[in-house]
Amino acid sequence: MTLITRIEDLEQIYAVPGPASTLKELDHLIPEYRAYIKASPFCALATSGPEGLDCSPRGDRGCVVRIADDKTLLMPDRRGNNRIDSLRNIVRDPRLALMFLIPGSNTAMRVNGRGAVSIDPDLLDSFVMEGKPPRSVIVVHIDAVYFQCARALMRGEVWNPATFIDPEALPSAGSMLAAASQGQVGGEVYDREWPDRAKASMW
Repeated sequence: MTLITRIEDLEQIYAVPGPASTLKELDHLIPEYRAYIKASPFCALATSGPEGLDCSPRGDRGCVVRIADDKTLLMPDRRGNNRIDSLRNIVRDPRLALMFLIPGSNTAMRVNGRGAVSIDPDLLDSFVMEGKPPRSVIVVHIDAVYFQCARALMRGEVWNPATFIDPEALPSAGSMLAAASQGQVGGEVYDREWPDRAKASMW
């Protein structure tokens, strides 16, 4: 296996990025970038901490974040598995990255910035969903924002129904959990109870 160990060698392999790849990167939102982020119900949140890296899926009804201003995004932390890997990282290292996806669109929107975890009561109350506030809100300061060209999602045919995989053909959450825990948790009971448990604990 031949590995690249020097930036100079890497740059020789790839062409110099053109204006379309560089001029799109800004340190603030413009109306066009706002439109994409407001339309996104899902993003991946990447963080870094002493234990290493983490990438967490984030989704919400409507928009996954609220745009506070051209430099600030607000992301409610809805109910989950209580691992709080992302939040632990942000408290110790504020650097983060977001990638927003919009069902049906092959254009992804990317944000690099710094985060903080807020438990301000008024802020939490502003994100109440079905009577339940989030336990915290991630405040994101934008350092860089730009859109990603469509090639990756086009190659993966992510939104093409003809390529969708039947979930029944994949290991279930219960079976994966049982295998990973050597039978301590998970299994058929987990799968059977999950739909009602998810519905009752969505927010």
